[in-house]
Amino acid sequence: MRAIAAMGRSYARNSTRSRGVEFASRMRHSPGQPDNEIPAMEHARVAIQSLMNRYCFAIDSGDLEGFAALFADGTLEIVGDPAGAFRGRDGVMDMVRNVSLYDGKPHTKHVLSNVEIAVDDAAGSAWAESYVTVFQALPDFPLQAIFIGHYRDSFERVGGTWRFRERRISPDLVGDLSRHRADMAQAR
Repeated sequence: MRAIAAMGRSYARNSTRSRGVEFASRMRHSPGQPDNEIPAMEHARVAIQSLMNRYCFAIDSGDLEGFAALFADGTLEIVGDPAGAFRGRDGVMDMVRNVSLYDGKPHTKHVLSNVEIAVDDAAGSAWAESYVTVFQALPDFPLQAIFIGHYRDSFERVGGTWRFRERRISPDLVGDLSRHRADMAQAR
């Protein structure tokens, strides 16, 4: 228990950018094993998982600018959306302007599961698949899953940093989105 508590304190002290790498290295390696023995591909996977998590953290915290910035040079597409794909930061910002905020937040939690990441480190490319479940609750809207889907992502490494090239969202089960997106509330 002491080791877990110490790891948690150390984790909280580190910057957001490096926390995932440190946490993963401590969880996957025995005590005393130097970090330089972690394969480069494992560092890439951890960095990509962190990027995928930042997507969820940004939207759930209402940081729409930060969310859009994740796609500065990438594309975000909801399969079947008549608007098509949203390209670059400005295009994605146009899409997220429809997110309904309550006291600055959408009151959602995007939960990733079944995450698979494949890395071609030499080419600086990676791909991932995951499931997403989006929960929402408001004082007059009981906690519920409002969206369950499949993310298919591609990434590129530029200047040593991983970034989204493309995220395709496939809706599988769609619930009541009327409190999450203004354009969905108007459609009802």
